[in-house]
Amino acid sequence: MLYHLLFPLSDDFFVLNVVRYLTFRTGAAIMTALIVSFVVGPWLIERLRRMQNGGQPIRDDGPESHLINKKGTPTMGGFLILLAISTSTLLWADLSNVFVWVVLGVTIGFGVIGFIDDYRKVTRRESRGMSGKLKFTLQCVVAASAAAWIMQQLPQPLSTTLAVPFFKNLLIPLGWGFLIFAVLVMVGASNAVNLTDGLDGLAIVPVMIAIGVFGLITYLVGNSVFSGYLQIHYVPGSGELAVFCGALVGGSLGFLWFNAPPAAVFMGDTGSLSLGGALGAVSVVTKHELVLAIVGGLFVLETVSVVVQVVSFKLTGRRVFRMAPLHHHYEKKGWAEPTIVIRFWIVAMVLALIGLSTLKLR
Repeated sequence: MLYHLLFPLSDDFFVLNVVRYLTFRTGAAIMTALIVSFVVGPWLIERLRRMQNGGQPIRDDGPESHLINKKGTPTMGGFLILLAISTSTLLWADLSNVFVWVVLGVTIGFGVIGFIDDYRKVTRRESRGMSGKLKFTLQCVVAASAAAWIMQQLPQPLSTTLAVPFFKNLLIPLGWGFLIFAVLVMVGASNAVNLTDGLDGLAIVPVMIAIGVFGLITYLVGNSVFSGYLQIHYVPGSGELAVFCGALVGGSLGFLWFNAPPAAVFMGDTGSLSLGGALGAVSVVTKHELVLAIVGGLFVLETVSVVVQVVSFKLTGRRVFRMAPLHHHYEKKGWAEPTIVIRFWIVAMVLALIGLSTLKLR
């Protein structure tokens, strides 16, 4: 909105010339989302606490400490992140860019699904909300709609192919199978972040790290000069997603202020599903889906731990981990919550650096 208002005036007012630059608007998006979080956060948290009357229901089969330390903490804090992201993106992004609307649509769409799930939990006072089949179906509908839209906007041959990192020109043709692959990326990333969100600050910082990396990737992929130099696939218009990524970084920072141990609010599925979906959608647009598996490797590890636990128990009756997802395993081993969270942050940072190296190692 501000971009469209101020950009025409830049020829008459020199100071407004900064609005032309993607880097300035990305920085402005970060600060705007952060300010929105700080202003709205205290009011929203108090509102959620009053409405939920007891906070997020805690799993009876979870770590015993959660029943004591986390009881009464309100959930649905992801609404604060969504509000900050949406406001900041609408203010600073070029709203004529289709990719901005697609990614924002996935983020809000997955957020609505998560909100319904959270609402059922707090109203029924149960740790289980929406049925898994219904949640998965709704996610697939949103992701498939977005994937079809993205495929129409991507240039040939990128619209139906899979780009492989570490190789200059390797594109694997998938045809319409790419739509299914894109849906799996978005839905998989969404649920992977959801599984990781189990301790104060555990999920939001790795998300912030990953989206920061993809903010840089969108800027490079959307620039013909930089993409040509790095020999990565050029996607016209994708650079505008740097503003969205900046808004997500700012919104995540603002949420972390309130989610830092001991958390005043949990993001709930409202936040985790939407943030993961956003990561997946950005990776599909920029043709860096496989790089997301590296940059978001922490989320992959958490998901794999759950899969391994379930398969092992069904086949052998034995559990590989003391509890899944992985962070609960270390809780059961006696690690302090801050120790787990900070060490997982370090792992996320290392994986992000490895993911960034794929931009040059070709």
